[in-house]
Amino acid sequence: MPKILKASGMNKCIGCFTCMLTCAGVNHQNHSISKSAIHVRTTGGLTGKFVAVVCNACKDERACAEACPTGALEKRRGGGVILHPEKCIGCRKCEKACVVGAVHFDEYESKPIICKHCGACARMCPHECLKMEESTNDL
Repeated sequence: MPKILKASGMNKCIGCFTCMLTCAGVNHQNHSISKSAIHVRTTGGLTGKFVAVVCNACKDERACAEACPTGALEKRRGGGVILHPEKCIGCRKCEKACVVGAVHFDEYESKPIICKHCGACARMCPHECLKMEESTNDL
């Protein structure tokens, strides 16, 4: 059964950005948080909490994939999409189409940064703010 990333424990997040650094390092061989598919930010102010902007692993209509004119984004089993970078033309339509703002763009590579739901960020989170959960979607 495929798994998807969930940010269900963000009330415990201290904003260490370990998840972002891990994602960038594992998936892009880069240690800049700008290369991460997950983005942790504050809700603002001195007492603001941290939230994670991460792919929701859409199951039915995947707006990012539907917006892609070249078919570079393929439906991922369990939810979300898989990027085929060789097909991507860098048009950024997927970024604009994502309803949760989870598609980020790599300006250097001219390609979107798409969450693979690999779980590396969840494994490295020191406070278990992120979890991998079984998907109920077969497609």
